Amino acid sequence: MTHPTPAPHGSPAHSQPHGQGSHENGHGAHDSHVHGTHAHEHEQDGLAELLDLDAELFAPYLAASMRSIAEAAGDDAKRIVDLGAGSGTGTFALLKQFPSAQVTAVDSSAHMLEQLTRTAAAKNLDSRVHPLEADAGTSLPGVADADLVWASASMHHMDDPTATLGIIFEALRPGGVLAIAELDGMPRFLADDAVPERPGLEGRCREALTTLHDEELPHMGADWGALLASAGFTLEDERTESLELHPAPGGSAGLYAHGTLSRIRGPLAGRIDPADLEALDTLVNGGPADVRRRDDLVVRSTRQLWIAHRPTDSGS
Repeated sequence: MTHPTPAPHGSPAHSQPHGQGSHENGHGAHDSHVHGTHAHEHEQDGLAELLDLDAELFAPYLAASMRSIAEAAGDDAKRIVDLGAGSGTGTFALLKQFPSAQVTAVDSSAHMLEQLTRTAAAKNLDSRVHPLEADAGTSLPGVADADLVWASASMHHMDDPTATLGIIFEALRPGGVLAIAELDGMPRFLADDAVPERPGLEGRCREALTTLHDEELPHMGADWGALLASAGFTLEDERTESLELHPAPGGSAGLYAHGTLSRIRGPLAGRIDPADLEALDTLVNGGPADVRRRDDLVVRSTRQLWIAHRPTDSGS
């Protein structure tokens, strides 16, 4: 799958009908189509890097989310599914939080799963990771009686979220927990006057991405609490957190901003003013205004988490 801009800890486990589908390191616009196996793998490698950078920068938030999930699922959860596993940032966080667990890492991208498997082997965790190439919007073959399903920035890619929630419901044991993590769109990095000749540039890019999402990702921003209830789950927790990082210059934040803005450039062509597109180019072209050189980056991202469980009286 390919992803829009970055999602926090995963990649869609399902390809959209537009021919795209792996997580935005978070969420942005769909990448433009890239033809050819090597080009596709290059796109996946770029996405994997973004996912890893997101996990590095927002590590305290991810760890806190895992602790909240453990409170609901129990520290001894053993059968866990990472739905839309991407580069494995969620998989490895789950393995750390649940030391006796086995994790089934689900993604529709064989290339992503290959990368995840290599990383697991390098971490000596390969005996606890089980890759599954599958379209979670259709089925989760072989997955049953799971204690916990984690879906980070993947559910909004599903063609039919209600059907997917039904599949997850059946894959969980009675009492099993589903945690859904989403973000509100592309992370923000710049002040309104960061590009003096085009004030408000980043805001206009986000607005254009929102329009694109409305067309291609209609379930982004969905009321997952209501959808969970309709699917038979019992909602335990729902929270929204606005995160703001003030990183030191020259580190991961610059790479994260560069990767994010580079990925949205293609999808925004023809959707924003040419002068805005030209200004966007100055932020990623290696010149003096390039985000990797700036000392004024502030990484802002709004993230949501829903924790629900399958009722214990829902049958087996």
